[in-house]
Amino acid sequence: MAQPGRLPALAHHVFFWLKNPQSVADRDKLIEGLGTLKGIETIQSMHIAIPASTEKREVVDNSWSVSELFFFNDLEGQAVYQDHPLHVAFVKNYGHLWEKVVVYDALQA
Repeated sequence: MAQPGRLPALAHHVFFWLKNPQSVADRDKLIEGLGTLKGIETIQSMHIAIPASTEKREVVDNSWSVSELFFFNDLEGQAVYQDHPLHVAFVKNYGHLWEKVVVYDALQA
């Protein structure tokens, strides 16, 4: 478990680009699907988000539709997540909604 005041060691940040980016229904369906992943025991914390209406700057990419930020205690916990039946079902049941996915996995320094 992470130390008090410190996040778990591994951040798994995934960005989804919808096939129909203007569809609020598709966006909400994907968010619903991401919510089903909360049942995976190795996820220590989760944040599901849409792009914020922050200042437009050259370094800001808000072209994506939905993101998930999950924290795991270690690489093993993230590996459990990847193969977990809830994750497999999520990809099967909601994968038709997105055209592109980008994943950033980062270990705490």
